[in-house]
Amino acid sequence: MKGIVTVLGRDSVGIIAKICAYLSERNSNVLDISQTIVGGYFNMMMIVDLSDSSEPIAMMASGLETIGRDIGVLVKLQHEDIFNAMHRI
Repeated sequence: MKGIVTVLGRDSVGIIAKICAYLSERNSNVLDISQTIVGGYFNMMMIVDLSDSSEPIAMMASGLETIGRDIGVLVKLQHEDIFNAMHRI
């Protein structure tokens, strides 16, 4: 099972490190990552493999949102099927 992690907010040191550490601690692997910084705003999208994750996706989504609040960015985790359905043209 794959998930999509999106991060948006003011750029600061350690955003990627904190998100990746959280995922790694739950045995989730980053498959692809894209990030940009435009006008001081950080935008990142990650595709993650959740097949061997030690937590359900809903718990991980909640944990990532909490990390985001702590560091001042918006973080969302969605199952790839939901992400694809929401972004279909």
